[in-house]
Amino acid sequence: MSDVVVSAAWLADRLEEVHVVDVRDAWEYDGIGHIPGAVNVPFETFRSEDDGEAGMLPGAEAFAELLGDVGIGTDDDIVAYDDMHGVFAARLLVTAELYGHDAEKLHLLDGDYSAWSLEHPVSETTPPTEPADYEVSFRTDGPLVGIEFVEAAIDDPDTVIVDTREEWEYEEGHIPGAVRLDWRELVDDDTRGLHSESEIRRLLEERDITPEKRVLLYCNTARRISHTYTVLRHLGYPNLAFYEGSLTEWEAEGGELETDV
Repeated sequence: MSDVVVSAAWLADRLEEVHVVDVRDAWEYDGIGHIPGAVNVPFETFRSEDDGEAGMLPGAEAFAELLGDVGIGTDDDIVAYDDMHGVFAARLLVTAELYGHDAEKLHLLDGDYSAWSLEHPVSETTPPTEPADYEVSFRTDGPLVGIEFVEAAIDDPDTVIVDTREEWEYEEGHIPGAVRLDWRELVDDDTRGLHSESEIRRLLEERDITPEKRVLLYCNTARRISHTYTVLRHLGYPNLAFYEGSLTEWEAEGGELETDV
């Protein structure tokens, strides 16, 4: 596997080499503590329903200001974490990728803050930072796709459409032919990190989500898509895409839904 998802030990050996980003709320970062050297970029600051180019993106200018203000440059390695198994942190990484950050320099901490704090020191000191130049450009050729792409994928035997919502949501209506994969199935509640590679691959193969196919993800929350997308990147899946429009939008554009009720 790659180092898209990295262990606490991996990070502990590289704290001076990477930029660690805590996406929890400011009160958690300040009051509970954080990984030494981590800067705070709260989840709500890099998402928007109206200001971005597509989906829940915050807009290129806003994102560049956020990261530049905490000292992160365009070519820096980033390790992101939260305290919710990585589902919020993954969204920061996907956002950075969509704005042109080299995907090979984007890493998700396996586990979360609670898991880190069990074995490693934490800090309550905000590190000094110097503003950096963070240049962005929204990738029109990136993995974020529109309705037309989804419509074409429905009848494509080489594409598997994956619904990352909960079971009741899926049963009420889903894109025709979609299989369901709840992102939490990939996470071990005891360790707070990912299940073993063999277990995750078994879960994926049961649903015919294989590296040989193009995988198209969708959900009604960007963070759940982002976590599954990040795990699939970590496993080396070469052809990934995701749709962030709501199913309400899908139906408004003439798309049909299947139901299991």
